[in-house]
Amino acid sequence: MTRFLPLLLASTIAVSAPALAQQAKPAPVADLVRQVKIAHQSFTLPNGLRVYVHEDRKAPVVAVSVWYHVGSKDEPKGKTGFAHLFEHLMFNGSENSPGDFFEPLQQVGATDYNGTTWFDRTNYFETVPTPALERALFLESDRMGHLLGAVTQENLTNQINVVQNEKRQGDNQPYGLVEYAQLEALFPEGHPYHHSTIGSMADLSAASLDTVKDWFRQKYGPNNAVLVLAGDVDVATAKRLVTKYFGDIPRGPEVTPAAAPVPTLAAPKVETMYDRVAQTRIYRVWAVPGLTDKDSAALDVAAGVLGGLASSRLDNILVRQEKLATAVSASNQSFERIGQFEVTADVRPGVDAAVVAKRLDAIIADFLKNGPTADEVQRVQTREVAGRINGLESVGGFGGKATAIAEGALYAKDPDFYAKQLAELAAVTPAKAREVAAKWLSRPVYALTVAPGERKAYEESDAGKAASIRPSYFRTPQPGEKPLAPAPRVLAAADAQATGPGAAARGGVDRSKLPEVGEVKNLDFPDIERTTLANGMPVIYARRTAVPVTKLTISFNAGNAADPKTALGTQALTLALLDEGTKTRNSIQIAEQQERLGASISAGASMDRTNVTLYALTANLVPSLDLLQDIVRNPAFAPAEVDRLRNQQLASIASEMTQPQGLAYRALPPLIYGANHAYGIPFTGTGDPAVVTKLTRDDLIRFHASWIRPDNAKLFIVSDRPLAEVKPLLDKAFGSWAPPATPKGVKAEEAAPAAPSPKIVLIDRPQSPQSYILGGEVLGVTGKDELEALGTANDVLGGTFLSRMNMDLRETKGWSYGVNGRINRLEGRVPYLVAAPVQANRTGDAIVALKAQMTDFLGPKGITAAELERTINNRSRALAGNFETSDDVLGGLQSIDLYGWKDDHYEQLAARYRAMTVPELDGMIRKTVDPSKLTWVVVGDAATVQPQLAKVGLPVEVVKAPAAAK
Repeated sequence: MTRFLPLLLASTIAVSAPALAQQAKPAPVADLVRQVKIAHQSFTLPNGLRVYVHEDRKAPVVAVSVWYHVGSKDEPKGKTGFAHLFEHLMFNGSENSPGDFFEPLQQVGATDYNGTTWFDRTNYFETVPTPALERALFLESDRMGHLLGAVTQENLTNQINVVQNEKRQGDNQPYGLVEYAQLEALFPEGHPYHHSTIGSMADLSAASLDTVKDWFRQKYGPNNAVLVLAGDVDVATAKRLVTKYFGDIPRGPEVTPAAAPVPTLAAPKVETMYDRVAQTRIYRVWAVPGLTDKDSAALDVAAGVLGGLASSRLDNILVRQEKLATAVSASNQSFERIGQFEVTADVRPGVDAAVVAKRLDAIIADFLKNGPTADEVQRVQTREVAGRINGLESVGGFGGKATAIAEGALYAKDPDFYAKQLAELAAVTPAKAREVAAKWLSRPVYALTVAPGERKAYEESDAGKAASIRPSYFRTPQPGEKPLAPAPRVLAAADAQATGPGAAARGGVDRSKLPEVGEVKNLDFPDIERTTLANGMPVIYARRTAVPVTKLTISFNAGNAADPKTALGTQALTLALLDEGTKTRNSIQIAEQQERLGASISAGASMDRTNVTLYALTANLVPSLDLLQDIVRNPAFAPAEVDRLRNQQLASIASEMTQPQGLAYRALPPLIYGANHAYGIPFTGTGDPAVVTKLTRDDLIRFHASWIRPDNAKLFIVSDRPLAEVKPLLDKAFGSWAPPATPKGVKAEEAAPAAPSPKIVLIDRPQSPQSYILGGEVLGVTGKDELEALGTANDVLGGTFLSRMNMDLRETKGWSYGVNGRINRLEGRVPYLVAAPVQANRTGDAIVALKAQMTDFLGPKGITAAELERTINNRSRALAGNFETSDDVLGGLQSIDLYGWKDDHYEQLAARYRAMTVPELDGMIRKTVDPSKLTWVVVGDAATVQPQLAKVGLPVEVVKAPAAAK
């Protein structure tokens, strides 16, 4: 449901210690909404580029966000997917910055950098250290005004292959074809929202160099764009630099976004789709008005009450009370011109889907007739505002302040549109929500049921079926290899803007080289304070004052490694039940109280730790802590709730067994660690379905008593209030918590990992257009060892976009949407993992290529001087951006404790990185990683894949996927 974006409070709410102690009731929504404000200044260049500047000095970083008012809804017939394809092409380099844009972005230590395309817009964003702002503006301006000479047939062919693999990757998931059916049904032929943003295989394959260049000329002018700078910058600096770099770019044609009326079906449309899914899912979908419509906020509230809240109507009735479904949802997804209101229910296995559908429709009908209660509306409003405040610290990224300004400026011509949205949200009454819901949801519905079964044949392209091998002169030179001389470049007249390599642009801007980056100072990590509660529980604290929030994690020394070997899944079920009833509150009451407080309490586990985390508005901290302590200390494990959550966990496991990635991560750990090792279990942590079926309430009580206890816990907290004010509240909540008389849990002594047994385990998942490759080996190091050199070296091999493995399979060969190799840092023995989703007909070739890249890198073709420079710059300069928010700091506190680091660990990292040398990095990774010891799991269509694997030279075992995945 959520469509509003994280915003910024005008100032931190001042909450004194007495006020904190006395606060027992939630702060009113109206008080919270009035505090939300993003101060900004603006100017417009003569070429039409609108620029907005928000000054935020909390960290030495600046978010740069460029939004173009063009998306897939603006694509004509036969050119579907062009907007998204051009997003990819605009990362492939410009005339004065050739090569992937990730190279100069990593050189400056950019964080939160990416580009996205949707129905209505294409955006590019990065957060950079303040001294790198000028370089970021050079790059963004160069791809806006000086791009087309760098768009080659080679780049186009490659990115068509990459996008088609991105499409396969999404389509290959359970329910992955639903969006196509929804758009086809809801929007008539010719409607701008009739086709998906990813486009069709045929249209992508047919894209020619001339047509894509013409697409750019028509749509990507400065007068069709918005630029937002948010962070450590003032408007005078912004105006000087933006004028310098963007001022010479000529206006483009005037663009009028495609008209898109809200269609109404002539009659209900009922369809059934079959897919390799674990559960039947029922959809109810309507086309509704878009983002700027007066009914949008009321539709948001209606969706929240129906199926967005944890205590929603559908959750309470279908999941908790009648137990007909294992999961439900309702959302109002708003685009610029239209939206989609969607309701779903996952049918509980063994229940008749027709019964669930009938009950679902009855609940919706009752809501349309009687509407929500005032309390339901207030809970939705509070949750929405709290969700905004949760993101207030981010200046950029996918949902920071720059995004909030840009969205309003682009769609509503109002950078303060977010304030109007919040005001409309706060003004929604129960009567208004009922009226608007009845107006739009009483129209004919699109009713889709996705049931387990065999999919229809997959739509494939000629390019996907072909070998997709580039001529040798397109091959990326390997490190140490002299590249072939490039062919002379001839620019078409329309592409030959007043710049070129080594030339000066109009306005006197020298684009022959990138602007220099000034000194990036070392990270100033918040001071760490420690104290102890009355019961001896350690408290590790850091203060961040940018926003009035408190984030707290109670970390127990347990994790998946503490799950009983003979009862895998015990921990997951125990944690799932914590907030499903205590001795004084039932499941619904717990959910409702979180919503009234704007709080969020969640439980989860890594391999080594079990965490219960609270996000709270500091104004509501006292009642939020009271709820947290009740959940942690007093779970009821009511028999009816145990049965209900057991069914949900079994459904989750069944779902994992239909997902390529889920199957791989369940299969690989026991193969590389062995059955006796603590980590030799599925990394998903959901357990063994045969065990989960038999778990009893007593099993869960025993696990809780052994592991979820104060003498096995540490409390990590980041707050805007001083520790002296917060500690008394923590003592009140947890200081009297005494450990039970039963012994504390003890993890089994770590066994030696299994001896390497390199092979390929092929999990047969028929009808898969893509194979998921996961390779792994256990390294001879632990997470507590000094691994910075190993991680830095791996950035070059597999850890970043520009890594050898990703650039080979994605950017050179076009076989994958993305590949990574990583050191999965655990407390004990650490695995090295390689993950590569690849088009099915290239599975064997991909494994051969991955092994070759690893062997070359760990042998004669080690790190180059250029790779060292880029990697060290990236790691050292990105630290401020990596710790911009309190979430980042909270995670840092936990890592410092888990791995035994010094308190100034993060502040010393930049110097550590800058001291690294090629021999140190090559030596570290060569003695640690051995590609000949990897075991590979491949999830794919055995009929297509198995014949390809002979060339890999490893034994192959074929395993049938579970029934639900077939």
